[in-house]
Amino acid sequence: MKKRLFSLTIFILLIVGVFVFRSKTISSPVDSSHIDDSYIVSNEDKPNEREVEDEYIPEEEVVEDLLAGTSFVDDEGRVIVKNTDDILVLVNKNRNLPSDYVPEDLVVPNVRFPFEEFHEKKQMRREAAEALEELFSAAEEEGIYLFAISGYRSYARQKYLFDVRAERDGFEAANKLMAYPGQSEHQTGLAMDVSCQSLGFDLNENFGQTVEGLWLKENAHKFGFIIRYQKDKVDITGYSYEPWHIRYVGKDAAKEIYEKNITLEEYLGDETSIPVHN
Repeated sequence: MKKRLFSLTIFILLIVGVFVFRSKTISSPVDSSHIDDSYIVSNEDKPNEREVEDEYIPEEEVVEDLLAGTSFVDDEGRVIVKNTDDILVLVNKNRNLPSDYVPEDLVVPNVRFPFEEFHEKKQMRREAAEALEELFSAAEEEGIYLFAISGYRSYARQKYLFDVRAERDGFEAANKLMAYPGQSEHQTGLAMDVSCQSLGFDLNENFGQTVEGLWLKENAHKFGFIIRYQKDKVDITGYSYEPWHIRYVGKDAAKEIYEKNITLEEYLGDETSIPVHN
């Protein structure tokens, strides 16, 4: 009898002990003060691998998208530029500026001109004008004296010049030698023709072989400018070599265009065929 009571007592004690142990384990808080929670990231915070893959866009597609939505076709079938105030605006013989477009921030850069009187062609858009001042100043520090010849040109002025040439030489001849109204980069206020005293401030291919022209070719990109109409790029730009014509596109674009030896058309992904006008 005593042995049975003893066994029962032991059994009861074991059951109570297990119950107390389990209760203590469940109810006791865990000390987490030593855990670094900087490594705890929820699934919501983790990037979805599939989404990351979907966000990747090949470089060639990025380039092509630079012209997306920048133009429309009017009733006459002409491509009209919409991003007129963009410093990367593309204007050529296939892409026209609106006839009433006039940049709102035209200023006269504080650089050297071969003439004193005010003329609209002294003007450029403010950002481009400030960059031109930096370019001219850097050139002068190296003993290079550049002269600004012709910057902004209104649609009306371009039309007048074109009509005079067309009346004298015929439309086709005029179209080969100069930009048709609305197709001139000068209307953007982002271009400037540059020359030097040794050429009598003339604008011709010889400028590319002068000390000033060679310096400009190798340094313009540092200030956001490109030689817009390069040698051996006539089939892309539609114009023959113009070492005097510089165009402001910003430092990043200018650096890439210079290093890759490409045109603005190639940089922007414009693959439209342009009539060659030698």
